Amino acid sequence: MLREVVLDTETTGLDARKGDRIIEIGCIELINRIPTEKTFHHYIHPEDRDVHPDAQAIHGISMDMLRDKPKFREIASEFVEFIGDAPLIIHNAAFDIGFINSELQRLRHPAILMERVVDTLALAKRKYPGGPNSLDALCKRYQIDNSKRTFHGALLDSWLLAEVYLELLGERQATLGLAQATTRQRAVGTATASAIRVRPRPLAARLNEADIAAHRAFIDTLGPEALWIRFERPEAAE
Repeated sequence: MLREVVLDTETTGLDARKGDRIIEIGCIELINRIPTEKTFHHYIHPEDRDVHPDAQAIHGISMDMLRDKPKFREIASEFVEFIGDAPLIIHNAAFDIGFINSELQRLRHPAILMERVVDTLALAKRKYPGGPNSLDALCKRYQIDNSKRTFHGALLDSWLLAEVYLELLGERQATLGLAQATTRQRAVGTATASAIRVRPRPLAARLNEADIAAHRAFIDTLGPEALWIRFERPEAAE
C-alpha cells in the first residue's frame, strides 16, 4: 500500500525567516494514488504576527477570523501524527516546508526532510519547461475545475493539487476509474456479489477436435519438462 499526503499552507506573509507564521494548513490522504476520506485541516492563530495585507488579498484570511483559532503548538501533535512518515506532495515545496519546519523548530521537534517531499512545481517544470506552472495554470491545462478558488485556501488547494499530481504522473484516468469503482462498491455493498449470476448454459467451445489434436501434438514436441504438460497432463508431470 502506498500512502501519500497532499499538503498546502497559507501564511501571514512570504518569509518564515523574518517571523511570518502559518495561519492555515490542509492535508488530504492518498492511498495508492486515490484520495481517501481522511483529511487534516486547521486555521491557526499566528500569535505575535499580524496578517500582511498583501497576503490577505491572496487568501482572504484576516486576523478577526483567527482570534479564536488554536495556535500551532496546540495542533502540532495531531499534524505530525496525520502525516506520519508518508511522502508529502506539495506545490513549490520549499516555501511550505520552510514554514512548517520553522513552526516545528519553535517546538524543538525534528524538521521534515526534503528527501520525503515531492515538489509538483519541479515536476511541472520538467514536463513543461517555460510554463506557466502555477496551480491555476496547471488546472487550466488539465481542465480541472477550480472555479470555487476565488481565494487561495489550504484544503481546497490540496484537493486541486491531488488532481494535478495525478495528471503530472499520467495516472489520473486510471485512479479516477478505481476511485469511482470503489465508490460504487461502497454504495452497493454486499449486493454486488449477489448481482453476479452464473450463466445458465455454458458457452460452446470455439476449438474443434482437429484444433485440440493439433495442440496436443505440438505439446508432445516440447519435451517432458514443458510447462504445458502440467496443464494438459498433470499426472505425466509428477
